[in-house]
Amino acid sequence: MTVSSVAVLERPLEALWRGLLIYRVLTLVSAVAVILYMLEDYATQVGAILVVAVMCGWTAVTGYGYFGGLPGARDLRGRLALVDLAVTVAIMATTPLVQTAAQVGADAPVMGSVWTSGPVLALALAGGVRGGLAGALVVSAALLLVQARPERELGDVQLLFLAGLTVGFAATVLLRSAERLRRAVASQAAMAERDRLARAVHDGVLQVLGYLRRRGAELGGDAGELGRLAGDQEFALRGLLVTGPAPVDVHGRHDLAAGLRALGSPRVTVSAPAHAVYLPAHAVDELVAVVAAALANVAVHVGVDAPAWVLLEDLGTGVEISVRDEGPGIPAGRLADAAAQGRLGVTRSIRGRVLDLGGEIRCETGSGGTEWIIRTERA
Repeated sequence: MTVSSVAVLERPLEALWRGLLIYRVLTLVSAVAVILYMLEDYATQVGAILVVAVMCGWTAVTGYGYFGGLPGARDLRGRLALVDLAVTVAIMATTPLVQTAAQVGADAPVMGSVWTSGPVLALALAGGVRGGLAGALVVSAALLLVQARPERELGDVQLLFLAGLTVGFAATVLLRSAERLRRAVASQAAMAERDRLARAVHDGVLQVLGYLRRRGAELGGDAGELGRLAGDQEFALRGLLVTGPAPVDVHGRHDLAAGLRALGSPRVTVSAPAHAVYLPAHAVDELVAVVAAALANVAVHVGVDAPAWVLLEDLGTGVEISVRDEGPGIPAGRLADAAAQGRLGVTRSIRGRVLDLGGEIRCETGSGGTEWIIRTERA
């Protein structure tokens, strides 16, 4: 990726800010030309020249600030736009002081003329649609207050609102597009790195784990247990290299399906929709922890080699997860006795997490096995 491409991703609105600088200079030239051309008609020529001087100086300050010349200027553009709005309104407020009553009555351009639309565009770039509309509202109010016939300014008011709305919408779209592109670039880079690691791991770690699994199965005993653990790690590592980390969408939500698939092993079968099932990151972490705790109970109470099944269903408004085994079931009162004795694994690690998410959980158990059914709504 070139340096210019990186700059576009990191600062997608820079071109628009530069365009604003050019627009501000051009409108300044136009407004100053009108004032100087009509200078003899003003009530006070000195006042008109002072207004021109302030406009020129302030255009230089805002141009330098908006362009990023000041330290930390890019982070302060929104505040500078608010100050710009205040200065612009102050310049417009000089209209009845500088112009004659005849000029005001004849609907002459307010002091600043087209130059006064600058802060509307700046606020639209800094604050999106809301910023643009807020700036247009303030400038329009000032315009109507200093004119003798406000009804004649409705066309200019309409243009101000349209400019704020359009530029604000364009800025919002550009920011969102840049964010999506950043995520796509990061995902592509992660996939390339995962492919590189997969080749290195396949040639080394996976072959060693596979050998330990096979050799442990041949020797049996403690070596067989080590071989089984090596097999579990081989399976998990292969799954991680294939799927990678859980995807994250533009709102920062995680994919629950990918998180649950990472729990799969030779003894744990995970079934989930082919599409991503996005939930808030905290909810995904808690639900994955609940399923992991349930699978740990299967290993402890049914057997380390006992098979288990995890099923995820996307219900649209929520999700449902079931964790099932084929063990002897949980004896009646066993969970209550464990809680009374201070063993709160099920109470805290499973039930507590689900209830904290506002979800529901129930346990169906019998001689044919145990099934935990977890259901939670989307936030």
